[in-house]
Amino acid sequence: MKDSDILILEEPHLSLGDQFYLPQVLKGLGTTMKHMLKVLGGTDRVIQYPEERREDMPVEDGGMLLQTYRGVHRLNKDEEGRPKCVACFMCSTACPARCIHIEAAESPWDDREKYPQKFDIDELRCIYCGMCEEACPCDAIELTHEYDIVGLTRQEMIFDKAKLLKIYDETVKDEPM
Repeated sequence: MKDSDILILEEPHLSLGDQFYLPQVLKGLGTTMKHMLKVLGGTDRVIQYPEERREDMPVEDGGMLLQTYRGVHRLNKDEEGRPKCVACFMCSTACPARCIHIEAAESPWDDREKYPQKFDIDELRCIYCGMCEEACPCDAIELTHEYDIVGLTRQEMIFDKAKLLKIYDETVKDEPM
């Protein structure tokens, strides 16, 4: 090791005002009061979510929500209205948060061996990384651009197969082709 690689740091000298911390405390209180007066005066953008919804979301050309946002999951359907999922467990294996739980059963249809008898996603545990979407070989699971999912209990935020298919029905018309 060379002498030029060694840095000698000296403790900074504090002035008398800095030693008492009073100027910094007053500066912080001033910032807090400024924000409080904005909220009380009605000039701040505070909304009562979920009763009030944001209507000023960022938009791209054409007025669509940003396409990079990953929101609530949906389970896609095929042309015949059946879930596309073939219960291969690739999404639950790829999920770093371990929030996807699948129970497979023998398929009643001839075009696949298995289908998900039970398919649950714990939306509170999910980190919305998109790994499940990337791992799925048949594009059965997808993250939508819906941002406003609300549940009052933990059980309401565990989305089962029926709820995921319902989200597909609600969002499929909004998706760009």
